Amino acid sequence: MSEPRVKIVYMGTPDFATPALVALNRAGWTVALAVTQPDRRSGRGRHVAFTPVKRCASALGIPVAQPDRIKGNAEFVNRMIDIAPDLIVVAAYGKILPREILEIPSMGCVNIHASLLPKYRGAAPIHRAVEAGERVTGVTLMYMAEDLDAGDVIASAAVDITGMNTGRVHDLLASLGADLLMDTLPAIIAGTAIGKPQDHAAATYASMVRKEEGHIDFAESADAVERKIRAMNPFPGAYAFLGGTRIKIMAAHVGTGGFSAPGTVLEASGAGIAVSAKDGVVVLDVLQAPGKKPLAASEYLKGACIDTTDVFR
Repeated sequence: MSEPRVKIVYMGTPDFATPALVALNRAGWTVALAVTQPDRRSGRGRHVAFTPVKRCASALGIPVAQPDRIKGNAEFVNRMIDIAPDLIVVAAYGKILPREILEIPSMGCVNIHASLLPKYRGAAPIHRAVEAGERVTGVTLMYMAEDLDAGDVIASAAVDITGMNTGRVHDLLASLGADLLMDTLPAIIAGTAIGKPQDHAAATYASMVRKEEGHIDFAESADAVERKIRAMNPFPGAYAFLGGTRIKIMAAHVGTGGFSAPGTVLEASGAGIAVSAKDGVVVLDVLQAPGKKPLAASEYLKGACIDTTDVFR
């Protein structure tokens, strides 16, 4: 049961952060302010786009703040002091909170992180877990510290992600994180949620994903290629060049049989487009030509001529 007298400030930016905000609102918790990154221009038309958390908070009638910076921002700090939140909840906000913010709420600052800490601290824990071939990952709720994702762990929840792409894991963990927050919040409010220090020596870092990382190199192992295709979907998108055309690869699996020079098309049929990797075969299942919809290989081949003389680079 919620306690409306408890005042919460929520800080988050992308889609990952919206389920927990919705859950707090639905349960009747008092969210006094939603803090999110400034709106950015995006897309071909470079139109200004609201952050997902801003759209969500506005729809729920929650006031929104979008400071350009947090550290050294006296105006924002004073606003937070005036609000006097009991608790700050953070999910993928995008900036490290300075001590002057961390010390404001009497019940502390808690963060929902999309990995089983201390593994995959940093900006892209889901991408890196999928890319590394992790079969299990999860979410961690922690008390925040000044260092990146290094705070004491309150609770965690694990899930099997075998065969999933980043988009599917993202949605799963966003929902799981909201559930974990709601399950744990009463203990945090009561002061009985004791954090456990992380093993910092076991920490790994999940660096931000660059768009060019979506370029698939078939000189890697078949397993590595398949994992990377899953890791890069839906963003930034996996792709390779066939001739001068950039082809998006939406889904693939590791095949069997002999192999040739990396990138060589071994077979193109309704069963998929088999491409040689360093040590095996990767079968491309779903592809997307420029300006077209994603298509299963069988449908894609109806409009494209691909044969065993072709090479993906």
